[in-house]
Amino acid sequence: MLDMRPDCESCGKDLPADQAGALICSFECTFCDGCNTDNLHGVCPNCGGSLTARPLRSAELLERYPASTDRKYIC
Repeated sequence: MLDMRPDCESCGKDLPADQAGALICSFECTFCDGCNTDNLHGVCPNCGGSLTARPLRSAELLERYPASTDRKYIC
């Protein structure tokens, strides 16, 4: 099961698990659309893997399987 990390590792933007706008690599590094468009261009800066749209998790499933609260953005 995906962690559904709560923020962009590059800028800290909130990325709710039930909303579009997050991209992940195979290691679940998580970035927002803006950082991808402006800087990353589909390549994870951590592992070099490709970034793809993170799937959404429905509200019902978030109740049973909550998203991670462990933020990865470091100022």
